[in-house]
Amino acid sequence: MVAAYLRISTEKQHLGNQCEEIRRFAESRGLQVDRWVKEVVSGRRCRRERKLGALLKRLQRGDTLIVTELSRLSRTLTEIMSIMGCCLERGIVLYSTKDGFAFDDSINSKVLCFAFGLVAEIERNLISMRTKEALAARRADGVVLGRRKGSCVKQQALQRERAAVLRMLHDGRPLAEICRHFGVSPKTFHRFRTQDREVDEAWRERNGTR
Repeated sequence: MVAAYLRISTEKQHLGNQCEEIRRFAESRGLQVDRWVKEVVSGRRCRRERKLGALLKRLQRGDTLIVTELSRLSRTLTEIMSIMGCCLERGIVLYSTKDGFAFDDSINSKVLCFAFGLVAEIERNLISMRTKEALAARRADGVVLGRRKGSCVKQQALQRERAAVLRMLHDGRPLAEICRHFGVSPKTFHRFRTQDREVDEAWRERNGTR
């Protein structure tokens, strides 16, 4: 079977150019496309979540898959490499018309796949390195990374009980009593009230600092 896979990211794009490109390529190779698979989906989606995944499962040894560009398979190099490796392992010939690549069981294809795999590995390492460097720089600037344990959840609880918090403040209840009632620390309470104008005003009025 000869299958063609066409993908666009948005409805504003058109598949016509990809169709014509693949038809011309197939004619030049004496191939007849048996199955056209078209979809509108982001290339960052995993192939298992796209029609491409189902298509690859149907293809068998000796079948052919044609795309206009390798980027039609995915927007990430690691995913492209995974698809290329799958095709090579299962004996599926992969053609990329614009790129001029032909991946089959030849030694040249295996060398090319190795080269792509090496680039993908370098890309993964560079991404990891950049992420670690960025996190280190933020730590050096004094930024606390990650969610403060329990603080967000407890602030959300205060937000849900906002009306009760306001009543207790208007009644002049002590801070210790308010914190004990809602099961939060004074630090969490103050973080919450500085983010809520009405609660902050009630707090200032209660303490005579308004």
